[in-house]
Amino acid sequence: MPKGELVVIAIGGNSLIKDAEHSTVYDQYKACGETTEHIAGIVEAGHRVVVTHGNGPQVGFILLRSEIAKDSIHQVPLDTCGADTQGAIGYQIVQTLGNELRFRGAGREVVAVVTQTVVDADDPGFADPSKPIGPFYSAENARRYQERDGWHMKEDAGRGWRRVVASPRPLEIIEEPVIRMLLDQGVTVVAVGGGGIPTIRRPDGRLEGVAAVIDKDLASCLLAGNLGASTLMMSTAVEKVALAYGKPEQRDIDRMTVAEARRYMREGHFAPGSMGPKIEAAIEFLERGGARAIVTHPETMEAALRGEAGTQIVP
Repeated sequence: MPKGELVVIAIGGNSLIKDAEHSTVYDQYKACGETTEHIAGIVEAGHRVVVTHGNGPQVGFILLRSEIAKDSIHQVPLDTCGADTQGAIGYQIVQTLGNELRFRGAGREVVAVVTQTVVDADDPGFADPSKPIGPFYSAENARRYQERDGWHMKEDAGRGWRRVVASPRPLEIIEEPVIRMLLDQGVTVVAVGGGGIPTIRRPDGRLEGVAAVIDKDLASCLLAGNLGASTLMMSTAVEKVALAYGKPEQRDIDRMTVAEARRYMREGHFAPGSMGPKIEAAIEFLERGGARAIVTHPETMEAALRGEAGTQIVP
């Protein structure tokens, strides 16, 4: 792989929160540092890098704090939750990655960009919100939030009621020109955190945040394609994509084509709530001209970029 290649690295929740017992801010910072150590090796090798990240658990924490404190202080709108997590997680990535690069003498600047992602105000997802966020509520409290605040609430597998929001498809990344400019100056960029802050464009051109959650992998795919990245790498909790995951006949995949990925999806191998969105993003990225997509866990990102680990998905 030639040096200077542009790689978009989408890090998942396991890169920030290992498990329920390690979810404090310090735990997240430590986990982030373990992941960015491997990203530093990719930057040090001479590649241009954009790092994107998830924010689901962190948004949930903010909403829970907001709920607990609702009688003392105003609650936090969902789009602002996204902005808050972009700042906090971006800080952790910038500091840990910057420290590691300085330790290695790599001398590459790192910056986080608070990123807005435009969605269609008429996206079908707004008519049928389905993405659960935040804590569980009793049926009585759920009814109160529906009546008072207009929240959409759904019962969640007998565990209680949760707020559900739309998950519209990303269409445009507002700060993309700034991201491109920074890359051209040799800066490593952190962007599109949590899929970006969901934003709609009004007829007069004004931008306005909306209550929604954008899939992080699809937004990373959009950014990678627009920037002309050759590789989209998505880190997750496993080293490789598997068929019949969790079953006795489970089989890990070293390499698959877009056609094979589509067939496996039709056969139901990739769950909508876990591996499915990553495979969808990989397919879309490759069909837009990307050279390859990679799915692996943080520890093997450097080897995967050399083609020695992970699942390599090609056109």
